[in-house]
Amino acid sequence: MAWFIKTETFRRPRDEVEPHRLEHLAWVKRLQTEGLSISSGYLVDGEGRPGGGGLLLLEAPDHARALELVRQDPLIASGCVDWQLQGWIAAVGDLATSPLNQL
Repeated sequence: MAWFIKTETFRRPRDEVEPHRLEHLAWVKRLQTEGLSISSGYLVDGEGRPGGGGLLLLEAPDHARALELVRQDPLIASGCVDWQLQGWIAAVGDLATSPLNQL
């Protein structure tokens, strides 16, 4: 299994995004109940105010499966966000799974 990060920025006003954001939350919860390691949240500025985007961290066997999953995200399917998916290699910290000498 590998870690992947989806970053996103909103393309539409908040009132247009909100119904899709609620669907997104339900989608994440459903994937969690299916046993997927996934976390989602929004980005904030220095004052703690939402900054117009979010971040999703998920574990998948490979990039193709991660891409297949994130394309099902209601925020993506609705066109509410510009997004990017990248692999993430944990090197140190609570989520670290690979010793540094393997990098």
